[in-house]
Amino acid sequence: MSGRLWHLGNVVVDLVLDVPALPERGGDVLATRTERTPGGGFNVMAAAARQGLPVTYAGAHGTGPFGDRARAVLHAEGIDVLLAPRTSEDTGFVVCLVDAEGERTFVTSPGAEATLTSGDLAELRLKAGDLVYVTGYSLLYDSNRAALLDLLPRLDPAVTLVADPGPLVGEIPDLYLELLLARSDWWSCNAREAALLTGVDDPAEAARVLQSRLGRGSVLVRTGPDGCLLHHGGRLVTVPGFAVDAVDLNGAGDAHTGVFMAVLAQGLDPVAAAHRANAGAALAVTASGPATAPDAARLDAFLLN
Repeated sequence: MSGRLWHLGNVVVDLVLDVPALPERGGDVLATRTERTPGGGFNVMAAAARQGLPVTYAGAHGTGPFGDRARAVLHAEGIDVLLAPRTSEDTGFVVCLVDAEGERTFVTSPGAEATLTSGDLAELRLKAGDLVYVTGYSLLYDSNRAALLDLLPRLDPAVTLVADPGPLVGEIPDLYLELLLARSDWWSCNAREAALLTGVDDPAEAARVLQSRLGRGSVLVRTGPDGCLLHHGGRLVTVPGFAVDAVDLNGAGDAHTGVFMAVLAQGLDPVAAAHRANAGAALAVTASGPATAPDAARLDAFLLN
């Protein structure tokens, strides 16, 4: 690996509750299963680290049981933590209700991860060949947004910025999106997010529209089991996916992005990176849980078959 991934997103703790159905307003329901698991930016970082890419979490984190849990899983994956814990509050959490049909309903309680400042980002020690990852979630928090928008114009052109707008892209003001688009080297999103951004349902056409809005970068649109589309070097390329028996689709996009960035850091062609990322996402959905991206050896074996 020639670089390091600096993740400027947000690690939270997911409280996952399986319920037979969502309760009616004012009602209650007994969960059939409860799980506490790291979420948010952790899934992308774990996927990249398992491919051998050095990773640093440069986001904020808190003091308390959720912050302790987040740091423990980061360290277990060999991920460095840049900042000291905030002493004023704990890391935030997300309540995820999963009904009998598998539909997921979320409620997020932001915590210390929503308090990133420009002073925090002054701790970054970026080098040519490094990658910086930014998520649209951060643009929804006042402090994080100000810090990131201050950083973007100062980034060395030799640093690769990868941006993923996330599912709440429709709530991010256009001004902030355009500033992020202008500096991104890779804009990575799924087909739904591409449609929300462009008003175009066809993923290929949406990729073309997104490419026209980028200042310097390229576009990757994930199309589920079909694989992904790349608009890079003036052409649109379809990179086919892999047929697997899916068990849990949660975290597939995160696995894809993490593997893609790890291969980019090796200096390989983006189409080759997308091919390996498709395989990583395919393996991730064959197991239950959000952070199920494979390690490099398992992914190598899968691609040899």
